[in-house]
This record gives sequence, C-alpha cells and structure tokens, in this order.
Amino acid sequence: MNSNLKLDEIDLKILTILMNNAKTPYTDIAKQVHVSGGTVHVRMNKMEEMNIVKGAGLTIDYEKLGYDIVAFIGIYLDKSSMYDEVAGELEQIPEVVGAHYTTGLYSIFAKIVCKDTNHLRDVLHDKLQPIKGIQRTETFISLQESINRPIQILNKK
Repeated sequence: MNSNLKLDEIDLKILTILMNNAKTPYTDIAKQVHVSGGTVHVRMNKMEEMNIVKGAGLTIDYEKLGYDIVAFIGIYLDKSSMYDEVAGELEQIPEVVGAHYTTGLYSIFAKIVCKDTNHLRDVLHDKLQPIKGIQRTETFISLQESINRPIQILNKK
C-alpha cells in the first residue's frame, strides 16, 4: 500500500466492512469500529477525496435478468499504441463490463455479458471486431464463477 495515503487501522476497518456490504449504515460501522458515526462519515469523505473510494455499486445476478453468457475476450491490437483509442471504443459497447490493458498474449482482456450465444456472436461480429486497431480476438465463455470477493486489506493477526 502506498504510504503517502495516510490510512490507519480505523480506515482499513471501515473499508473492509463496506467492501463486504456496501449498504452497511455508517452508524453500524461506527459501533463495530468503536468511533462515532460522524467520524466514519469524515473518514469516508477523506477516502473519496483521495480517490481510494470511487463510489459504491451493486452486485447483480445477470442470469436472473436474462443474461446467460459471461465471456472473456482476448484482444490483439495492430499496435499497442492504439490501446487508448480502442479502449474508448470498447467503453461505448454496453455489453463490455470490464477491460484491462495486459501483458502476455493479448493487449486487452475484456469481460462481456450477453443474453445468449446469438447475442454474443452479434456483439463480437457487429460491435467489437470492426473497431479500428483490433487485429483479432479470442473468446472464452465462462461456465461458472467460483470466486468473486474483495481483497483482504486488514492484516490478520
């Protein structure tokens, strides 16, 4: 962890609680950490200003909404210098829910969510592969997600 961030054990405890359940009220966090609700609020504001906390989100079961396919796409670029341009185009595709600039075989590794294999094919053929700078792609369909958890930031003693 970057020592310039000036986080203490209380900050890390607050983050740990919220990473496990972002809906936890500040008053409940305060009781668990043995500080006031105002202290939790002030510390959260500080961590937002430091861009440690970048918002809160929901974990959605996409399958229950009719999105049965999660796939990972390895993207080969014509030139690695095209990353920013291609990433900007990927951001415009609603089915792309994540993208990473990577080392190894692929320049970009992206995660997409689709309703079915026909939808996946359409996204690949009509939206992703025509992007200027993409040389080719490899698709990996996820059969099951086994682990999806936040990183442990508190040292267990």
